[in-house]
Amino acid sequence: MPHFHTELTISFDQAGPRLDQFLAQTYPDYSRSRWQQWIVAGAVLINKAASNAKYKLREGDHIAIDVTIEEQVLDKPQAIALDIIHADKDIIVLNKPAGLVVHPAAGNRDSTLLNALLHYAPELAEVPRAGIVHRLDKDTSGLLMVARNLKSHTRLVRQLQAREIHREYLAIARGKLIAGATVHAPIGRHPKERVKMAVIHSGKPAVTHYRIAERFAHYTLLQVQLETGRTHQIRVHLAHVKHPLLGDQTYGGRLQLPAGSDATLNEAIKKFKRQALHAYKLGLEHPGTREYIEFEVQPPQDFLSLLEILREYDHNK
Repeated sequence: MPHFHTELTISFDQAGPRLDQFLAQTYPDYSRSRWQQWIVAGAVLINKAASNAKYKLREGDHIAIDVTIEEQVLDKPQAIALDIIHADKDIIVLNKPAGLVVHPAAGNRDSTLLNALLHYAPELAEVPRAGIVHRLDKDTSGLLMVARNLKSHTRLVRQLQAREIHREYLAIARGKLIAGATVHAPIGRHPKERVKMAVIHSGKPAVTHYRIAERFAHYTLLQVQLETGRTHQIRVHLAHVKHPLLGDQTYGGRLQLPAGSDATLNEAIKKFKRQALHAYKLGLEHPGTREYIEFEVQPPQDFLSLLEILREYDHNK
């Protein structure tokens, strides 16, 4: 397992802050919460004695750090094929297929993206959540980034918190939208249906921008940009403005077939049993080189085929 050892003496200019604050600022590759864990574990000594995170540093204090980066993930590796778009020593960017669960949970303890990542890159066992710093819903396809080490994990999480990660989606919404807009509506756990999210006053701030990419007779293809990253955000916000995603069985209500549509379109809509949502663009500051990088992937074939049927229907009207 990786090991981090260093010693230093606090100067006059460094005195004053809490121990955990100082360590997080001095060694920003590791988060403050991680430093707090190591301090509690006795891996950080002040003047050869154990201390606590709230200790206020004084001039002349001697800090000795002896940290072992322990395994963070206990789930088992599984040989599941991954569509890797980019990989280097700091980051992995992949194209997640629809139907693949990201994290193990009740009812999905294995055969997840996390299990696949542990097989592809075993060192991810030493990174929280196997390096997964954001997620996509099971039935949403598209780009997802993974931190390959603790330093990258800390830096990517900070970018997410600062809203510096650029994420764009393609979405097929029900109805004919007239223009793009921004939805400012807080999202929290649904008060009655706990497996769902909802727009509620006590929720966390959530901002979604969308613009028109293509109009059809009964649907609209949108380019959606996330400013925040709440659970089910796009699905909840579009349902909130009365334009739920095509195929969204959780937030779209019962199946509705367009009035006057032909058999081909009706059959295509019936067969599309997932939300029509694809994360097609991802931009971020590389955690190692600090350069801006951006990736794009086209939607999977079921999404593309549905678009072709929508275009064909409009053409034949």
